Amino acid sequence: MDPSACCAAILPTMPAAPSKLPLASVAGAATALVLLTALNFINFIDRYILPGVQEQVKRDFTLSDERIGALTFWFFLTYMFAAPLTGWLGDRYPRKPLIVLAALFWSASNLFTATVHSYFSLTLRHAALGIGEASFSIYAPTLLADFYAEDQRNRVLTIFYTAIPVGAAAGYALGGALGGRFGWRVPFFVSAFPGILIALLILFFVKEPERGATDRKPRGDTRPTAISPLSLVRNAPYLYATFGLAMVVFAMGGISVWIPSFLQRRAGYSSGSAGLIVGALTVLGGLGGTAIGGWIAQRWLRTNYRALYLVSAWSALLTIPPAVLCFFGPKSAIVPGIAVALFFIFLGNGPLNAAIVNSVPAAIRATAIAVELFLIHALGDAPSPRIIGLVSDHTSLGTGLGVTLVSLLLATLLLFLGARNLEPPPSSSPNLEPDPGAQALPAQA
Repeated sequence: MDPSACCAAILPTMPAAPSKLPLASVAGAATALVLLTALNFINFIDRYILPGVQEQVKRDFTLSDERIGALTFWFFLTYMFAAPLTGWLGDRYPRKPLIVLAALFWSASNLFTATVHSYFSLTLRHAALGIGEASFSIYAPTLLADFYAEDQRNRVLTIFYTAIPVGAAAGYALGGALGGRFGWRVPFFVSAFPGILIALLILFFVKEPERGATDRKPRGDTRPTAISPLSLVRNAPYLYATFGLAMVVFAMGGISVWIPSFLQRRAGYSSGSAGLIVGALTVLGGLGGTAIGGWIAQRWLRTNYRALYLVSAWSALLTIPPAVLCFFGPKSAIVPGIAVALFFIFLGNGPLNAAIVNSVPAAIRATAIAVELFLIHALGDAPSPRIIGLVSDHTSLGTGLGVTLVSLLLATLLLFLGARNLEPPPSSSPNLEPDPGAQALPAQA
């Protein structure tokens, strides 16, 4: 089936791209959205296989929880330090070939997992994986932003980021099922081939759009040298959204790594059962939360230009009660608590990423996303699994997971502040007034 036709069937209500784009480019936008979303799905399968098999890895290499958490730390360390270079490249060179190379690189890293037989080589493998994934995570949103106008990006990026919960769920399930039956190396090996296939489809069927083609403001000079990246330091909406997302990612990253182990240790599930349960809950809660959060933000944007920030702030705040119930409540509350917490934490996923993309000009968008990725991982999911593991070694895994509650409170505060500091867009209607609730922080924050 033609990817464009498939996307049209799935998204019948999506408005067409602006008329200034030729018809071929409009069709190319749908193809790009389908293929990049599919590749993002594979990206998150690869990332979340490890939590599904980490109890096996721990036994195989006789590791502490802190050492298991360090695998994710090294993955995100290379991810972070690759981001500035890949962002610089993305603002100066065509992004499509860079996406293809990134996908082939991380798929090759998975193929070589079968040769890993020491903790040091496993750490190197995870570190290499971060380089490829960092590249794709920067280039894909900037490419989509040049296919779709600003008022469509929340919807489009919400679709793109639905791949996170679905891919994560598939990674848990694939790791738990195949790892439990064939050993923990096999799931990594199997996941490599779809990434190679989709990379080749992108190479042959996706066209590079004009940079900044769909921005609302006059494009002017779209060269990356025309706008200084230092302007990001003075961009309050960008900074509040980025640091708020970092605190959400701290919680999301830490919880996603340790929840399968928490189910096995606290509730007594097997590795395969824990992976399937977390996978199913991630699909239902994550996909539902991402879709509903994007829908709410899209409707709210009609009357409140701060909606992207407000949905994200409430998303972080509402995640806290079910998370407390999961970590510290009775065993019977663990699974329901996970399900509700996943739903709420994913509500702000698409809107917050759209807010970041919209807050910066096209000329430095790849650099801005690179800086954002560096910060959200440096402050978020790079340290959180290791910190949780360290606390767990001295207390309990539930107490370690409780550290994420503090980051969710900080995220709530930062995102409500971001809403208060957001200026109305130049083309906004006089009737488009901010919601009174955006003028003051809620009492809970």
